[in-house]
Amino acid sequence: MLGVSELNAEVALMLSQSFGLVWLEGEISNFSRPASGHFYFSLKDQKAQVRCAMFRNRNMALRLKPANGMKVMVRARVGLYEPRGEFQIIVEHMEEAGAGELQRQFEELKASLAASGLFDADRKKTLPKLPSAIGVITSPSGAAIRDILQVLERRAPQIPVYIYPVAVQGKAAAKEIESAIIRANTDKRCDLLIVGRGGGSIEDLWSFNERNVAMAIHDSALPIISAVGHEVDVTIADFVADVRAATPSVAAELAAPDMQELRQTTALQRHRLVRSMERFVSQRYQALQLSQQRLENQKPAYHLQQQKQRLDEVSMRGVRAMNLYLERQNVKLKQLEAKLQSNAPAFRLERQKQRHSQLDSRLNQVMKQILERESGKFSVLASRLNGVSPLNTLQRGYSITQDAESGEVLQSTRQISVGQQVKVRLQDGSIEADVTTVNNE
Repeated sequence: MLGVSELNAEVALMLSQSFGLVWLEGEISNFSRPASGHFYFSLKDQKAQVRCAMFRNRNMALRLKPANGMKVMVRARVGLYEPRGEFQIIVEHMEEAGAGELQRQFEELKASLAASGLFDADRKKTLPKLPSAIGVITSPSGAAIRDILQVLERRAPQIPVYIYPVAVQGKAAAKEIESAIIRANTDKRCDLLIVGRGGGSIEDLWSFNERNVAMAIHDSALPIISAVGHEVDVTIADFVADVRAATPSVAAELAAPDMQELRQTTALQRHRLVRSMERFVSQRYQALQLSQQRLENQKPAYHLQQQKQRLDEVSMRGVRAMNLYLERQNVKLKQLEAKLQSNAPAFRLERQKQRHSQLDSRLNQVMKQILERESGKFSVLASRLNGVSPLNTLQRGYSITQDAESGEVLQSTRQISVGQQVKVRLQDGSIEADVTTVNNE
């Protein structure tokens, strides 16, 4: 014979072993949360209901606030509350009804885009270290834009910020986000984009899980920081973006450098540079002093004095030799002048001038005769050549037909075929034509 407690224990064990974990969907009723922090409620549909318990260690991680009338999906273990013999389920996870289907769609799209390479690390663009301007695509009235602007104002107030206002949830949100990304790339006013919004449920964030938004982020020439929700929120946009920020504030910190920190770093580097230059100058000065000391030890002044004296001696000897040479050349010049005067070169030069004038006159006369004779011959030959010139023939109304491709002159119909392109040269130009008929006469 079994006792009641033993029976209930056996039934509880049998239920837990038979069902394991199950998913249920229904509406919450009779919800209560005592001081212990546990949740107690009923889950019902149109025909039945079941008692539920969700203990504090499980419900602390919930992002939704259960309330009567809320439709939810739960993952639970089937059991029995043994002290009262009441059938119940122990809930381990809860989400709003419909979120499960959205999660399935999320996983399917994630797998598809990952297979297409949109998440690959090697296609991620590097963020500019000091952007000239930053674009923010988000709701103009949300908390996210305020957080981003506050951080940017604190870290880098000199960097311009361009806001592209969009809806961040609802049916039109995904299209507006896509259009804003395309417009920012077209405007080319900024070199970095922050795309995001504040936290929310999976339904609230769903516009950032749409394929068109993912493709717009992937196709963007501007690097994009995804800043959707809080750290626990993950969307498709986070996987596709070049950098994923845990929150909008973190995105602003990643986008803009801390100018105060940059100034401190610059000052430190400047100090290090000055110290390095001082050490370099000091080392070179010590090396110069050492070289001067070595130079003085070698008594350069004495050697320089000796070289100066040697130079003076060589210069004096050179002057004396030059004067002697000039005297000898002067004597030779006087001797040549005397011989030139004795041969009377002025008289001989005058006779040569007269001879040259006579020869020049005879040469001009002969050249004129030759030119006149050759000019006559040229006129006769030119007249004969013009008589047989094909150009002269063209002036009389004739034409020359050539193959348009090779330039060969066509003299017989045997050289021509229908469809062939020909070039006909006339007196004042040429024409090109296609042969349609060949008549052999």
